[in-house]
Amino acid sequence: MKTTIASLSREIITEADAYLYLENMRWHGEAKCPKCASTDVHYVEPTNGVSRTTAGGSQSERRVWRCTPCRKQFSVLTGTIMHATKISVRTSVMVIFEMCASKNGVAAREIERKYGLCPRTAWHMLHRIREAMSHDDYVLFSGDVSVDEVYIGGNPELRHANDPREVGIGRGTKKTPVVSVIDADTHQIRSHVVLSVDSKSLGDVIRVNVDTATTTLHTDLFPAYLSVGRTMAGHYRVNHKAGVYATDKTNGTNLCENYFAQLKRGLKGTHIHVDPKHLHRYLNEFDYRYSTFELTDAERMADLGTRLAGRLSYTEVTA
Repeated sequence: MKTTIASLSREIITEADAYLYLENMRWHGEAKCPKCASTDVHYVEPTNGVSRTTAGGSQSERRVWRCTPCRKQFSVLTGTIMHATKISVRTSVMVIFEMCASKNGVAAREIERKYGLCPRTAWHMLHRIREAMSHDDYVLFSGDVSVDEVYIGGNPELRHANDPREVGIGRGTKKTPVVSVIDADTHQIRSHVVLSVDSKSLGDVIRVNVDTATTTLHTDLFPAYLSVGRTMAGHYRVNHKAGVYATDKTNGTNLCENYFAQLKRGLKGTHIHVDPKHLHRYLNEFDYRYSTFELTDAERMADLGTRLAGRLSYTEVTA
């Protein structure tokens, strides 16, 4: 049966159910100690068989495990993006599913209204999920790769002349440049915020993501790609000004343009405004959904469950 919010809510009724669901997502039936990575662990049964008393005296359905070698207690949340969170685990699972299933993303204000959270909590929660969606495997692309740049931000002409906010490169006038690299065969994408779109910045992004010796680069006529293009196995270009977007040798930047259309719809329609200092996490989110387009919502969520390790405190986000 297809997984939906309704079916998920029927499957996860209590906090204990949510812990079990996360354990299956993260550990696939074999609990592992986050400190020493040992699988020699055992479940600590609550005294009453249902809940355990917390340090504050309240009752919790938290599922606790103990590691035999290092004798540390832990749960499925330990060392993850949900470590020490006060949000219910059931709510966290629901929001993770919404993030995986919503093609245009989901706004923090919407999560706030749906789940009864305060604005700051909802905002921080979504950023932690975006952090889990970041590129965790930097295997270099090879074969055919499409590269293009896009500029994110409001129309500079509509900005007030005395607006003191820093936007992109420059004060109150410039947009934030983003460069995306897409593997034409696998449709895996990696997007990066850059300070400028000169040949050095673009070359650095491309070299970090592709094996230049075995990769053919596909771009438009932007001169900044010429330098790095000479170091690659091949470089095909299309002339957009002449109305040419594909030839018999290349599809040009069409893959990037398709992605940018989705990215802009999500940022403008769902999030309305994105601060440049947080833009890289939004790119993580849209990159992840684009790169996993062949997966169902449930499969995408299961994949994300294996990437939950790592913490992102509120202080780090707002620094």
